[in-house]
Amino acid sequence: MDNQPLTNNQQLDKLPNAVAVLVLGICSILFGCVLVGFVCGIVGLALSKTPMNMYRQNPQRYMNYGVLNAGRILSIIGVILGAIAIVWAIIAGLILGESVFLFGDLFEDLLDL
Repeated sequence: MDNQPLTNNQQLDKLPNAVAVLVLGICSILFGCVLVGFVCGIVGLALSKTPMNMYRQNPQRYMNYGVLNAGRILSIIGVILGAIAIVWAIIAGLILGESVFLFGDLFEDLLDL
């Protein structure tokens, strides 16, 4: 495609998957504390790669770049929140598992009462 400006009788195209990326970005924020949000964010980022390259090649041809960019940013935030939640869950599981291991005899004595 050439980078010539559009004339008045040509219509602007919509970037593919822009709305899907926005929905996945919103879902990744809403479900950021569970694994679903992390996965939605990664899928949203993967879907945004091709339309971003299309826009960079010919920005005058497309009209919904803002929707795509907002979805991409929300997906990045969702991936970060999901990663923090996963790391926190692993650390909490290790701490809880270690405390049960260290104080297992105490818990058994309490349960026998």
